Amino acid sequence: MSEAATGGPTAEATVVERFAAIDRVPVTWHEAPAPGPPVLYLHGVPTNGEDWLPFLERTGGVAPDLPGFGRSGKPPHFDYSIEGYRRFLEAFLDHLGIDRLSLVVHDWGGVGLALAQAAPERIERLVVMNCVPLLPGYRWHRIARVWRTPLLGEMAMGFTTRWGTRQLSREAVVAPGPAPREFVDRVWRHFDHGTQRAILRLYRSAPPAVLEAAGTRLGAIRCPALVLWGVEDPYIATSFAEAYAERLGGPTQLELVKGASHWPWIDRPETIERVAGFLRAAA
Repeated sequence: MSEAATGGPTAEATVVERFAAIDRVPVTWHEAPAPGPPVLYLHGVPTNGEDWLPFLERTGGVAPDLPGFGRSGKPPHFDYSIEGYRRFLEAFLDHLGIDRLSLVVHDWGGVGLALAQAAPERIERLVVMNCVPLLPGYRWHRIARVWRTPLLGEMAMGFTTRWGTRQLSREAVVAPGPAPREFVDRVWRHFDHGTQRAILRLYRSAPPAVLEAAGTRLGAIRCPALVLWGVEDPYIATSFAEAYAERLGGPTQLELVKGASHWPWIDRPETIERVAGFLRAAA
C-alpha cells in the first residue's frame, strides 16, 4: 500500500472504498494509506468494516466487509467457518499484495487469529478486542445459543426488527442505551437474508471444542500484542482477555477498560487512540 502523504502521527488519512471479486465473492473494503506495515482490521457479528473508519483515519490499513456481511457478497456456497474465513483472508491479502501486516480483531474478527497462527511471521503487531475465545472453557451466550439451534435460530432471525435490534443494543453499551442510532442503523441496513444465513452457519460451525482447537497454536504468535477488553461485556467474560494474554507467545499488554462493553470504542472513544498509538509503534 502507498505511504501516507500526511505528516505526523495524529494526521488523519483519507479513507476510500474499494471493490473486487476474490475467489468468486464480490468483496467491499475500506482502505487508507499507511506509513508502515498496513493494518488489517476485522469486524465481528453483526457489523461490517465501517466499524473501523475512525481507526483507519488514524493508522491507515484495510477493513473488509467479510463475506456474508455489509456490502460484500453473501453467497450460499461460501464456507462460513473459521477455516473458510482463513482461506478467504489469505486470498484477500494476496489480491492486495500484502505480505507483512499488523492485525486488529474484534468479536468474530477473531477468525484472523487462524491466519496469524498459520503464518505468524507475517504479523508485525496484534490487537485483540473482546474477541470470540479460541480458548478452552467458553460457552456461548444466550443469543448465540438461540442462533445455534436449528429452526429456533431461523425463527429468531425471521422475527428480528429494527426496533428489536435497537432494544437489544442496550446491553452492548454501558451508558443508558440503546447504542448510537448510526450504529444500529448500519447493522440493520445490511441485516438481510444473506447476513442472517452467514451468522447461523458461522455460529453452528463452532461448538466450544472447535473454538478451543482453533486456538491451539496461539503461542506461535510472537509479535507484540495488545489485549484490550471492555469489562462490562455481557457476552465474553474478562477471564478470556486474561487467557488470551497468557496464551499469546510474544510480549503482551493486557488492558481491561472499565466503563466499556462489547464494542469498547463506543463507550470509551479514547480507546481508538490507544490502539492507534500501539500500532504506530510498528511504523
